[in-house]
Amino acid sequence: MSRFRAVLFDLDGTLLDTIEDIADAMNAVLRRAGFPGHAPDAYRRLVGDGLEHLVLRAVPPGHRDAETVARCMEGMRREYAAGGYAKTKPYPGVPGLLDALSARGCRLAILTNKPHDSAREHVSATLGKWRFDLVAGARPGVPLKPDPAAAIEISAALGIPPDRFVFLGDSGIDMDTARLAGMHPAGAVWGFRGREELVLHGAVSLLEKPADLLALFRRGADAR
Repeated sequence: MSRFRAVLFDLDGTLLDTIEDIADAMNAVLRRAGFPGHAPDAYRRLVGDGLEHLVLRAVPPGHRDAETVARCMEGMRREYAAGGYAKTKPYPGVPGLLDALSARGCRLAILTNKPHDSAREHVSATLGKWRFDLVAGARPGVPLKPDPAAAIEISAALGIPPDRFVFLGDSGIDMDTARLAGMHPAGAVWGFRGREELVLHGAVSLLEKPADLLALFRRGADAR
């Protein structure tokens, strides 16, 4: 029997391909403010640290004052809520993975730096077929990843020790969070950031496709 009993997933770049919707929304906000937008692929490096950091990176240097950033953050909230999952979809292989994990009784949860309400709405709209014990996004008073506090909180809420979790994410932030929380860091190579960043931040397992997670569960041991 595998030593793993639960999976804590990142959301954007791991379960869901959200990059086009994020780019469309942020670029609309930038254009209204008189700033140039960015190519969708550029957002792969702009996202991951929460909404404020996304805006700080997207707004041109010289315009990153507190008032402009706050205005663009509010604009992004509204724009993204209005059409935030028009183009969003699960990555190929994710539905089959979730089916298989659910069938074997694995506990599932999500931890993202996306705003909490937005995260819950996206999961409901695009992954509502599957049961997640917890979906946690950015909330007041809870530090963002890579601080491990929220991951440890999820572990306690599910009553499963951290070392029985696989933390699956696509970024160095996720790998850092997993290590700091005492979870198994598994890197989603198909996501936004790629193999090099995952390895640099301590990924113990590198998964080329979602189904590779099932092999990791069967082995129940660390593998690169």
